[in-house]
Amino acid sequence: MRAAAERAAAVGDVLHLEVGQPSTGAPTGVIEAAKRALDAERLGYTLALGIEPLRQRIAEHYWSACGVAVRPDNVVVTIGSSGAFLLAFLSAFEAGDRVGVACPGYPAYRNILSALGVEPVLLPVGPETGFQPTVDAVRAVCGAVRKLDGLIVASPSNPTGSMFSPGELEALGAWCAAEGIRLVSDEIYHGLTYRMAATTAAAMPGAIVVNSFSKYYSMTGWRLGWMVVPDDLLRAVECLAQNLFISPPSLSQHAAVAVFDCFDELNANLERYARNREVLLAELPAAGFDRLAPADGAFYLYADVSRWTNDSESFCRRMLDETGVACTPGTDFDPLGGHRFLRFSFAGSTLDMQEAVRRLKVWKK
Repeated sequence: MRAAAERAAAVGDVLHLEVGQPSTGAPTGVIEAAKRALDAERLGYTLALGIEPLRQRIAEHYWSACGVAVRPDNVVVTIGSSGAFLLAFLSAFEAGDRVGVACPGYPAYRNILSALGVEPVLLPVGPETGFQPTVDAVRAVCGAVRKLDGLIVASPSNPTGSMFSPGELEALGAWCAAEGIRLVSDEIYHGLTYRMAATTAAAMPGAIVVNSFSKYYSMTGWRLGWMVVPDDLLRAVECLAQNLFISPPSLSQHAAVAVFDCFDELNANLERYARNREVLLAELPAAGFDRLAPADGAFYLYADVSRWTNDSESFCRRMLDETGVACTPGTDFDPLGGHRFLRFSFAGSTLDMQEAVRRLKVWKK
């Protein structure tokens, strides 16, 4: 992103396929709710777990969208999903514990765990498993080394956009519960799916669910997320939240209550992402980028570029310098094999996607 910003300042010609956030702003109803809150609310500290109307609406959403009963008392509003991960890891794990993470995967999992003295155990995933960990793969790790204390999954995932089928996630959740492994389900890309709906782990015994208003809900800068926390961790999460954060942003919470009435606008964003996805899936192979992860959800395509390079960082720098197309090297997500991959984000405009593939096809001739 820094290199892209430098080029944009110097040349003014960058197509941003590196940014992992919506290019759209918050829905109109959220903006209007924020304006009302500025006029009517004191906007002081709230309860550490969040305001009751928002926790209630989140719980209602699980029932209306997923058919899963979640008590508002188990909903914890957080400072983005980043705050949720910190609370989840601190409450569920001790220093010295071992937590499995898919590789490639979101780098903050590894970094936060390491900062807390928890060992991230990399679980290599690839096309043979749909870029998701399987029961057999996790069982093999547990058999080869000391048992895992936790497992983090993401469906849809960053950077691959891959997803579990409902049966796969349920099987993995049941196995974790039987083995005493705490499951943490990252669901921040729920709502951004293209071939099947995402399955929540909210009903799975002992699982922690993390979600966010940043992706599907298009409220990235409002810094608001949530967790569904099992009963045995609720008090620990509350105490940690009180001491670390006091409370989530008050204005953002009051505004976010309205987002659950904005699905027409949000689904219009999803339709644009779907068009962008189709543009890239149809045109990138003509530029030689034909080894792609499934991209069933989120707004990413993960491409194998090993036919051209064993250094995705230098490849991305050269692509940016020579075409103005910015993307993210796979080394951000995978310290084992990421030098062979890069990630395209299709969260921008359809015109930008069309122009990006045009330039890449000329570049790779």
